[in-house]
Amino acid sequence: LLLDVGGGFKKSLLLILAFNYYFSNQGQIIHMDSAEDSAVADFLQILEEHRRNCERQGKYVEAEIAKNRLEELKVHEENRRKEAMRSRQLAERLGVEEAHMLEYQQFNMDWDRKMGEFESHANDLVDAMRQRHQAELTDFQQNLLQKQQRPKFSRELLNLRKIQEHLAKQKDYTEAHKIKLKSDALEAWELEKWKNAKQQEMFQREAKFKHQKQQELLALQKRVQTGREEQKKQRELDLERLLQRYRNVKNELEAQQNLERIRMERMAQGGVTA
Repeated sequence: LLLDVGGGFKKSLLLILAFNYYFSNQGQIIHMDSAEDSAVADFLQILEEHRRNCERQGKYVEAEIAKNRLEELKVHEENRRKEAMRSRQLAERLGVEEAHMLEYQQFNMDWDRKMGEFESHANDLVDAMRQRHQAELTDFQQNLLQKQQRPKFSRELLNLRKIQEHLAKQKDYTEAHKIKLKSDALEAWELEKWKNAKQQEMFQREAKFKHQKQQELLALQKRVQTGREEQKKQRELDLERLLQRYRNVKNELEAQQNLERIRMERMAQGGVTA
């Protein structure tokens, strides 16, 4: 397009044909870099110079054609820039959304793993305590059985046994036998009473032991629940921070894109005014 725009009709016609060729290849959105933008700006400048030359030379038909083409090109270029900006801004917003979704997915994966590890460790602690409690209960029960003392009989029974032995030494077997039957019955009654008392004592001590272990287990389970709630709360706080970062980035991007649209509108208005 490096034409001598000060020449005659043929050169003007070549310029218009070149401009028509430019419009004939705009069926798709053109993604131009800074070099292409500069080329378009140069082309607009050349076309504007051509219009002025035609005006000065009295070639008003050619000047009108150049003016119309110039306006069409400006409108087309403005629309192209707007569409390119909309496409790029949409891509930027989609990029933010995609990055947020990836971060959110990774966040959930990390926290699910962390909470799963916590639950696994908590279950191991509870199982280990239950097994230890069972072993301690077995030892406790065995110790109770081993530490049982012989019963302490009443003074009455001991006196009857002495009388029984004395009668037997005196060869008074009939009376000795009567005393023996009475002593045996009393001893059986006292043994049964002692066994019942010991069994009741063992039950009470075992119940107390189990209660202590149950309280220990409940305390562990309470600590586990506290840790579980703390993790849940921390997860919610971390999620809120993640969402706030996303909102901040999104708002900042929207603000930047709004400013870019405003600047483009002002530039377009300035171009129209010019």
